[in-house]
Amino acid sequence: MRSHLPDLTPLRENPEYRRLWTGFTLSNVGSQMAVVAIGLQVYDLTRSTAAVGLVGLFALVPLVVMGLYGGSLSDHHDRRRVALGANLVAWATSIACALQAWQGNTSVLLLYVLVAVWSGAFGVSSPARTSIYPRILPREQLPAANALGVLAMSVAMMAGPLLAGVLVDWGGFRAAYTVDALVTLAALWGLWRLRPLPPGEHEEGESTRAGFGSVVDGFRFLGTAPNVRMTFVADIAAMLLAQPRVIFPAAGTVILGGGASTVGLLYAAAAVGAVLATLLSGRLGSVRRQGVAILVSIVGWGVGIAGLGVALLGANDWLTRDQALVGALVAMAFAGGSDAVSAVFRTTILQTAAPDRMRGRLQGVFIVVVAGGPRVGELVGGAVAERIGEGWMAVWGGIACVVAVVLLAVRQPGFIRYDARHPTP
Repeated sequence: MRSHLPDLTPLRENPEYRRLWTGFTLSNVGSQMAVVAIGLQVYDLTRSTAAVGLVGLFALVPLVVMGLYGGSLSDHHDRRRVALGANLVAWATSIACALQAWQGNTSVLLLYVLVAVWSGAFGVSSPARTSIYPRILPREQLPAANALGVLAMSVAMMAGPLLAGVLVDWGGFRAAYTVDALVTLAALWGLWRLRPLPPGEHEEGESTRAGFGSVVDGFRFLGTAPNVRMTFVADIAAMLLAQPRVIFPAAGTVILGGGASTVGLLYAAAAVGAVLATLLSGRLGSVRRQGVAILVSIVGWGVGIAGLGVALLGANDWLTRDQALVGALVAMAFAGGSDAVSAVFRTTILQTAAPDRMRGRLQGVFIVVVAGGPRVGELVGGAVAERIGEGWMAVWGGIACVVAVVLLAVRQPGFIRYDARHPTP
């Protein structure tokens, strides 16, 4: 049993990683509280799932632009400074969210603007932070570090929504936003204590400054790296076709007949599954066929989302509301566990198969896919749910995800043969 538990070697042996991991775990709890609070506040003001879906649109554009540019910054400037500056902007945005709630804001547009600013800051911070880890950890510890990172994010996604539901029910939106602003300080502390990480040497012919040319170099490299590229494409299929978060406000408050706490449970269920999966992640470092593991995990995600839809369709019909809630939570936990395993291997392939000089830019593309894909999925899912209902949107989205992954596996057989002992881009 001990061999299945998480490998804590990076936390035990590396104080820099330990501070970063602790700081971002705490700040991510606040970020997840803010995500739930904003969705609830928009739905409270509009009573529209489509309006909640627009949150994804306002987050998407700055995330794409700043994610790509932020990756370029990380490859050409000190990664510590880039991450620290971006997190200062995110902290200021958290404070602004708290202030608008305390002032009794009723403008949905203001919420959209704040989401856009925070998303841009996240787009710069995330590739810088993720590309730091291969610089401070040996390669053999990266799978364990990535599993610990997914565990930390999963705990945040579990605790954040639950706390958001409790805080919103108790003290309104201002309580959730205020706590978010306070815990965001933890990430700043971890980065402040980190040593400088200047950029490495670039190959002849590559752009020497951050900007459009540097981003183009990153995409040019990605065009020659089918295994790295496949990690992005497979995740896009899952997030674009089967993204359920946009239906949670309506599912929790209307279909299942609960309140903010029920919505929080739906958000947290996937994180519970991810936590369980990563608590048994000790053997992941020995998996050689990481491409196969990614594809199987994404199929599991699609099956879980389809199960969520079945539970919602059965509410007040062949299932009681309590039974439907349990079914929805179990389905989301299964999906979350599958996604956690996929995330560990996708990140590991990117960190080991890509050269250091490209990691920032490729991490920028990665964060655009990981965070931007769900935003597009929310926008599409909100529009589809308005037409066919939240339950059917989840059922057909999950089925489409499974079909897409099977087609990708047939089209890219080399990804199935990917061997972690000899990582190739």
